[in-house]
Amino acid sequence: MLLDSASLYFRAFYGVPSSVTSPDGHPVNAVRGFLDMVARLVDDRRPGRLVCCLDEDWRPAFRTDALPSYKLHRVSPGGGEDVPAALVPQVPVLMDVLDAVGLCRVGAAGYEADDVIATLAAREPGPVDVVTGDRDLFAVVDDHRDVAVVYVARGVARREIVDGSSVQSRYGVEPHQYADVAILRGDPSDGLPGVPGIGEKTATGLVARYGSLERLLAAAMQADTPVPKRTALLEHRDYLRAALSVVPVRTDVPVPADLDTSVPGHVTDPETLVALVDRWGLASSMNRLLNALGTGMR
Repeated sequence: MLLDSASLYFRAFYGVPSSVTSPDGHPVNAVRGFLDMVARLVDDRRPGRLVCCLDEDWRPAFRTDALPSYKLHRVSPGGGEDVPAALVPQVPVLMDVLDAVGLCRVGAAGYEADDVIATLAAREPGPVDVVTGDRDLFAVVDDHRDVAVVYVARGVARREIVDGSSVQSRYGVEPHQYADVAILRGDPSDGLPGVPGIGEKTATGLVARYGSLERLLAAAMQADTPVPKRTALLEHRDYLRAALSVVPVRTDVPVPADLDTSVPGHVTDPETLVALVDRWGLASSMNRLLNALGTGMR
């Protein structure tokens, strides 16, 4: 099970009331919500291995160099990611808790969690569950290798298992074509403008007809070939070509091959974990997680 950690803790932050606080009044809604979500997912899917994948760089240079608008609207006045003030201090607490339990967490310098997830999913023989609320990761779905997305955009309780047939029935394209659809239709949440006049239905139709965005552009460049939306495609071909190096997830990230991804049989650092649980008031959530994992305290 590969967790898109930021996707989950942002959803936990907004989904769990801010009134959930530590004994001394600090917000811990994102921490407790994250732990509860993972406990429920593990109970449901029973993974033997689990990795919390992280954004070491939420806006990598190789993406912004090609497309400056990429996630530009999320940049704070100070230049970092615009994150709610009450969430910022909760993230290191969550990381400390995961370390004390002994759950693997990994990122890669210069890459997003999506790239780490795609790389790990490509390495594994399957089955692999990718847990996310981000449609971009539909691109890693692979029925032949049993890689599926556990899609939690509507919450963990209403999670959906997305496989190749799900992507095909929803969008009319194969999972590996999904990035091309996203490029054409655009995605304001990622700063992708898309092509004016091309919505999701038109985008999926074009990608399904031509097989890929590159083939669609090649056809549009042929003056004697009738191509729908030719004028718009040609007017925005610089964006389209740039986006082809930005939107697709990477599967070549330098993630160590010797990660210990197994669910720990015992808590790695029980003394630290007990201190964290007491300090932040996490007892009920931690008990649910340890019970789901089958992890004991030495």
